[in-house]
Amino acid sequence: MSLDVSPELLQRAEHGEVADADFVDCVRTSLPYAWQVISSVVADLEGDFADDSTPPPSEAERGQLLRALASDAIRGGLERHFGIKLAFQNCHRVAAFRPSAVDSARYPAFISARGQLLNQSPELRDC
Repeated sequence: MSLDVSPELLQRAEHGEVADADFVDCVRTSLPYAWQVISSVVADLEGDFADDSTPPPSEAERGQLLRALASDAIRGGLERHFGIKLAFQNCHRVAAFRPSAVDSARYPAFISARGQLLNQSPELRDC
């Protein structure tokens, strides 16, 4: 299971839309390592770009990053909450871009096939 959903939040979801703030709070409490990494990258965002390529300390933490960034709903909620665009490479490199940077040269280069290939190394092969 990706998220620890309280019975109250589940009941609200069963009866209609859930507020973004409630969903993001569920993500924050369910995926604390992913939340910490993304919050840290956002805090480091001084220009248009910041990233973190520190490997997670365990597979459990790696799983949190994968769940957070592979889910359109979770990723979108985090992007709206922080007002940024997230990007992800390998299985742990998280980047944040200001929305205005999406049209710059850096964002397309980061998310391109070339960018992915240039960030490969033997030690990341089975990460």
